[in-house]
Amino acid sequence: MNRLAPKLFGLFFLLTGLVSAQTAWSMGAQPADGGGAPLMYLAAADASLPDVLSVLPAQAPISLVAPARLPRMAPDFALRVYENRVALQTTQLSSYSAATSILAQLPDTQQYGQCDLQRHYAAPHTLEFKSVHFVGDGFVKSNVILRLLQSEVDHLQKDDPGLNAIDPANYKFSYKGTTQLGSREVHVFQLKPRKKRTGLFKGRIYLDAYTGSMVRSEGRLAKSPSLFIKKIEFVQDYADFGSFTFPVHIHSEAQTRLIGRAVVDVIHRDYQPVSTMQTAQLTTLR
Repeated sequence: MNRLAPKLFGLFFLLTGLVSAQTAWSMGAQPADGGGAPLMYLAAADASLPDVLSVLPAQAPISLVAPARLPRMAPDFALRVYENRVALQTTQLSSYSAATSILAQLPDTQQYGQCDLQRHYAAPHTLEFKSVHFVGDGFVKSNVILRLLQSEVDHLQKDDPGLNAIDPANYKFSYKGTTQLGSREVHVFQLKPRKKRTGLFKGRIYLDAYTGSMVRSEGRLAKSPSLFIKKIEFVQDYADFGSFTFPVHIHSEAQTRLIGRAVVDVIHRDYQPVSTMQTAQLTTLR
């Protein structure tokens, strides 16, 4: 097991500090413990707090045959909800495990490398990797994939969430309307960094119009993390796992000064997140 410290993903994996906490909320019904009447999940009376505040037994005459559709959020409100979800995941995510596949290609030299690994994160500063399988050129493994993982360490050792946060302190926002990404309706925001700083990017984010969760981010890094890299462009897709949101696919292309173009695809799957509440319950049981 290779122990690489602090949390979550580095410059390629966490290009903008977007792997963040997002607490799901819903209105619907499910069986009560032990059967009987369904439980109704009641949203907060204050619409600015999109979270489940209480769970009450439904009266016998009331039953929902299908989950109620969430109201469509206004763009500014969706952005506020996203920021709240980020803050919540930061405090509520205790650990997670996931499987990761990295495919790195150097089109100019026709070299490639593919690495499969297991990762385990434990809050606040532990990230462990276990290599499962590698095929390809040793040069790509040493100079692209391992450097990619090392960038996580370097980034996280000096990580300050506020420096890379998607908020008005770091970015100017411009609303571009709505569109469809797969089956999800999303609000699109153009982002322009206020400073040319490593970790910030110029591009767009796509927020779910009904939950405020991040669906996609894309763009170009505002500042290259290395003198040997001219520019980095990326597209990062996300999915919800329980009450948390994680990246599932990251496609990045870098123009380098030594080896030409480098294309990297990272796929994350089989997320198994553990909340701080679950950890506390397990500790109590012991």
